[in-house]
Amino acid sequence: MEVVLPRGIRTSPHTPCENGDVAGELEPGSVIVNTEVQTTGKVAILVGGGPAPGINGVISAATIRCLTEGRVVLGIEQGFKWIMQGDVSRVRPLTIEEVSRLHFRGGSILKTARGRLRVVHVPKTIDNDLDLPAGVSTFGFQTARDLGARIVANILEDARTTSRWFLVVAMGRKAGHLALGIGKAAGATLTLIPEEFPERPLWLQKVADILAGAIIKRLSNGREDGVAVLAEGIAEVMDPQELTALGSVKRDEHGHIELADLDVGEVLKEEVLTRLTAYGLAPKIRVKDLGFELRCTDPIPYDMEYCRDLGYCAADCLLNGGTAVMVAVVNGRFSPIPFDQILDPVTKRTRVRMEVPGTVRLCGGTRNTEGGLTSLHFM
Repeated sequence: MEVVLPRGIRTSPHTPCENGDVAGELEPGSVIVNTEVQTTGKVAILVGGGPAPGINGVISAATIRCLTEGRVVLGIEQGFKWIMQGDVSRVRPLTIEEVSRLHFRGGSILKTARGRLRVVHVPKTIDNDLDLPAGVSTFGFQTARDLGARIVANILEDARTTSRWFLVVAMGRKAGHLALGIGKAAGATLTLIPEEFPERPLWLQKVADILAGAIIKRLSNGREDGVAVLAEGIAEVMDPQELTALGSVKRDEHGHIELADLDVGEVLKEEVLTRLTAYGLAPKIRVKDLGFELRCTDPIPYDMEYCRDLGYCAADCLLNGGTAVMVAVVNGRFSPIPFDQILDPVTKRTRVRMEVPGTVRLCGGTRNTEGGLTSLHFM
């Protein structure tokens, strides 16, 4: 998500840092702060990357903050998609009347589009994988976890009632925060995330063996039902050749496996059933993908408040000449974090915050402890 302060409408996503260099290339999902803030009377807001609950709250607060400073605020629909082509027909003024109650709504009134951006961020992703200070979540994560946990709680009851197993595949390409947050909150039978498997590549056989073992263990305790929550990123760390052998594997423009087109849940289901058939077992297993329904849901009060604060502070940073930073909570206060503190020096993208096996989860991150588990088994 971006807030841009242009002369007219800028059609270049390159935002210079204070030292004159161009900021590193980051993943979509951010707020742009432009160094021309002191010389222009216009502020433009656009959204990049995937949806997350709370986007409208950021738009609302940033708009109101800038309008109260006498700025003209423009909303740009579908990110940089059209303005990079010189098309400004999807640019329109935003007013207090239009945005004042937006924070209750999911989705994005400005829609969204993916693209490569060089920007100042607000931390937007339901995956919760940005390298923020310990205990600080990305916006949208808490809402996605809340709805995901309620969905899985219903699936747990369905599993118990019908004596079957469910494999629930949750979003999270690089890190397992969302899957683990949902699994622990709902009390899933077990939760598997890529961080638990340090070896690379991760073999499909190992994951299938763990799931088959959990089913056998439950049966030994007289239970035919269970729910396993799996982070979709498990497929990302598997052997590409092994996945390719299972079917056509597409990759996106960044070279990532198109996990949405790879039905990892069905693949694991068949592998598990093959193993259990050898023991004369034939459990009923269903697969549920959990992700897109979490991204545009109405935000819970936590994200409503958080996103309004982020929007206000991003606009305030903007109006005071800030640039090349991510606005986040640091030591209990909203503060700008310079890009060079969150960028990977090799990839020039934001560092990924991983789940750490053997940790206690805080509100949004983890803390090391002397023990603990990331995959939990509730008997």
